[in-house]
Amino acid sequence: MIPRYSRPDMVATWSPETKFRIWFEIEAHACDAMAELGVIPRENAAAVWKAADTDFDVARIDEIEAVTKHDVIAFLTHLAEIIGNDAARFVHQGMTSSDVLDTTFNIQLVRAADILLADMDALLAALKRRAMEHKHTIRIGRSHGIHAEPTTMGLTFARFYAEMERNRNRLEKARFEVATGAISGAVGTFANIDPAVEAHVCDKLGLRPEPISTQVIPRDRHAMFFATLGVIASSIENIATEIRHMQRTEVLEAEEFFSKGQKGSSAMPHKRNPVLTENLTGLARLVRMAVIPAMENVALWHERDISHSSVERAIGPDATVTLDFALARLTGVVDKLVVYPDAMIANMNKFRGLVHSQRVLLALTQKGVSREDAYTLVQRNAMKVWEAGADFMTELRADPEVTAVLSDAEIAEKFDIGYHTKHVDTIFDRVFGAT
Repeated sequence: MIPRYSRPDMVATWSPETKFRIWFEIEAHACDAMAELGVIPRENAAAVWKAADTDFDVARIDEIEAVTKHDVIAFLTHLAEIIGNDAARFVHQGMTSSDVLDTTFNIQLVRAADILLADMDALLAALKRRAMEHKHTIRIGRSHGIHAEPTTMGLTFARFYAEMERNRNRLEKARFEVATGAISGAVGTFANIDPAVEAHVCDKLGLRPEPISTQVIPRDRHAMFFATLGVIASSIENIATEIRHMQRTEVLEAEEFFSKGQKGSSAMPHKRNPVLTENLTGLARLVRMAVIPAMENVALWHERDISHSSVERAIGPDATVTLDFALARLTGVVDKLVVYPDAMIANMNKFRGLVHSQRVLLALTQKGVSREDAYTLVQRNAMKVWEAGADFMTELRADPEVTAVLSDAEIAEKFDIGYHTKHVDTIFDRVFGAT
């Protein structure tokens, strides 16, 4: 990913230096296990660890690869340059390149998931804080973009919290899914390496042995992982889209924090644009871009091919780096979001009581009016508000067919805002637990 949308910890997870360090640890732990089994001399295994404090020369490895056209062989050649050919004699014994590459990729995905889980914890904390802050801040709920019935800004934040909490649970499962390693040799039969070596390496590196591999770890695991990242990205876009709508000039119920010295437009000095949430919408598209290629990587030829390799070299860092940045950016947006409760009330009252139409409808039916007739009575008065700017309660009180059933006091009672928020505490208890 480009530096503009990158954060250092996630970028470091995918750096060549990190990759080669993991490659080394896999090879060194494998040598330890083979020495324990008596397959190689203990002194050779111990000698490999002489490179533990070495900073592997990425440029030198690239130089060797330019000749060998093979990245793992290039690394092994460089390792031999460091520890000596005799010490390196048994390194990689019985192993195949995918043992190193696939196990490393999964370690990187696990580490990336840990960063993302921490990101999600920060976002969840921000959403919960804002939900509690605006638990009873009334705003109009909308369906099809049109005023529906009253809700609260706190419920909006709580809804996004619940969605992100589900995503966090999904990511934990996805992390578990890819936390496997394979040191099973060519075509995965362990013909030239004992399964105990795989168990030892996985234990040392925090993985589980892959129950059955071919020459690669099955890619359905990775498909699930990247699909989960795509769902999280879609949830980020869901929140961003709501904020973008709220910041529209005609709505202006909330807006992104506009910092001192910030400029909104090169041409129009008055502009304050939702640039961060628009950016998040775009970043979500980039993360989801990895999902289909990850799905297509599942079908490989026979025991292996490398059609997945080029894909994963791109989508591994790109999807995780982008999502890490997006989660952090969204946390900042939520944390500093400027909310305008007065504008929410003004917007809700723009159509002078129409948001209470369902209560009037239900009251008429409870008084014995058929649903069809009640709907007609309420709708004809509601349309006067839409078309002529009338006041809904006034029109209802002037309609003899309505007043024949409902008194003025009964009509007025149906316009109580508190009716719509009476179960907010119950919903909050469901989302956040009893407080």
